[in-house]
Amino acid sequence: MRRHRFATAVLLSVGTLFAGGLASTGAAQAADHPGAAGNTGHSFTAAQQDRAAGFWTPERMRSATPLDLEATPGALRRVPRAATPTTIAPTAGPATVSPTAFPQAGGAWTGGGAVVKTSGRVFFTFQGRTASCSGNAVTSKNASTVITAGHCVKYQGAWHTNWVFVPAYDNGNAPYGQWTATKTLTTPQWEASEDINYDVGAAVVAPLNGRTLTSVTGAQGIQFNGGYNKPMYAFGFPAASPYDGTKLIYCAGTTSKDFLFSQDHSLACNMTGGSSGGPWFASFDETTGTGLQSSVNSFGYTFLPNRMFGPYFGTDAQNLYDKAQSS
Repeated sequence: MRRHRFATAVLLSVGTLFAGGLASTGAAQAADHPGAAGNTGHSFTAAQQDRAAGFWTPERMRSATPLDLEATPGALRRVPRAATPTTIAPTAGPATVSPTAFPQAGGAWTGGGAVVKTSGRVFFTFQGRTASCSGNAVTSKNASTVITAGHCVKYQGAWHTNWVFVPAYDNGNAPYGQWTATKTLTTPQWEASEDINYDVGAAVVAPLNGRTLTSVTGAQGIQFNGGYNKPMYAFGFPAASPYDGTKLIYCAGTTSKDFLFSQDHSLACNMTGGSSGGPWFASFDETTGTGLQSSVNSFGYTFLPNRMFGPYFGTDAQNLYDKAQSS
């Protein structure tokens, strides 16, 4: 079985993929039977949460390094099932800002609005080293749910530790606090075989100073089975050159469907490592900074520069969201 490295940090650039590459029988069976992995998630003890809360100093956050990803091309071919669209509205408050350009292939978000507080950086320990991704707070029953990429919660058979979400991250500062995970989850397909089509993760974070996450940050809406080929905005905190992880960056444009190895959305975007897990929004309103999260930054092909891919939020992503918001 050939395995191919997704380079460039936590947004992942796919190495050379071969159309003839095949997944192992076990991986293919796991993709065909999503329940096989159990999708139980990973819970953190109170002691582990306390450790994470004190672990992330400004210096550690600034020096957190990206994460490489390996994937099996044969596992990229399972097609999400069509289903009725499901939309959960945002709970973030209104704001008055100046509209920005559309399309945009990558630039600092200066529009303000709710997205500045709902999006942030994710920090964790992986194989003994500090690493970072991006994430976003969404409307949920527990008011404590963060959506990110699957590889930002679990990779190479191991769940990440010291997991925190820092909304509105500002160059080592956490203006709205560091929110420690009580539980992280991913889709059964990512948990079983790291199928890139299902590279979606979630975290439930503990209250901070007696308040829940989205009572502090507000929350974006979320949409499942919303279809392809639509205007979208992608956000994240890329940390690899030419970016440095200090600014919220965005891309905007009309998406298409990946015609190569996945069933992902595709968007012209030059974000780099560290942006993985950042939100993609449909129906995004530039004047309020609110939208319906419909994907996350996942990967890019090295032979297609300045192109970002994000998983389709279908029924499996909806089941993940439901499990997280009920935890």
